Amino acid sequence: MSKLQKIKKAAGQRLSKWRSDQLPIRRGLIGYGANAIAMTATRLLIRLSAEGRDNIPAQVPYVIASNHETYVDGMWIGAYLPRGHFHHLSCIAGSDLEFQHGWLGRVILRVGRAIPIDRFGNPVRGLIIAKKKVDEGNILLVHPEGTRTSDGHLGELKDGAAYIAIKSKVPLVPVFIDGGYEVFSRHMKRPQPRDPQTGRKQRVVIRFGPPLRPQDFRNAHEMTAALQEWMESCASDRRIPRN
Repeated sequence: MSKLQKIKKAAGQRLSKWRSDQLPIRRGLIGYGANAIAMTATRLLIRLSAEGRDNIPAQVPYVIASNHETYVDGMWIGAYLPRGHFHHLSCIAGSDLEFQHGWLGRVILRVGRAIPIDRFGNPVRGLIIAKKKVDEGNILLVHPEGTRTSDGHLGELKDGAAYIAIKSKVPLVPVFIDGGYEVFSRHMKRPQPRDPQTGRKQRVVIRFGPPLRPQDFRNAHEMTAALQEWMESCASDRRIPRN
């Protein structure tokens, strides 16, 4: 059995241990504590800011669709949600986080109140559960690229986020993480809070776009196309220059 086959098998086994009524994974003391410590460190070590917060719906639930640059995109997004909304924030995450990414992966599942899906197999079960959890009042964060960027550029977006928003009849809020790749890309063993050339604190900007409303689109694919267009416009107009 190849290494990839072993990972796929383990991912399926981990996924089967979570029942629908146990999801999202409970944040608990560990999740809230880890989030507080990590956000305190973030604000001390880098320059984190947000734009377009007035685009965030005042009422829950809704779906958030963000590009994926770091392990901690969801934590940064959660820091700028309206008061009380972080409590309702959940996310779709690969079940392999629990065993392929060490203690950090397990903590991320808790901080994010994850709904695990099988990234190597059929994700339909996870999407059905996620849709149900949105109907129950949860905010759902989805990374439509499916995984963290390997080169800092935006990838092709999948329809999952739009599908859930349309089926649950809730707004989809587009979010663009700008500068995260320079701070904590998938190629780094640890964060790099200072620019290696200037020694200055790195800057990250979280950009919230106008919500996409289900009634304005005929299907999920059409909504995803609008989301891709907005993301690409942000990528071409970065606040943080990409080296």
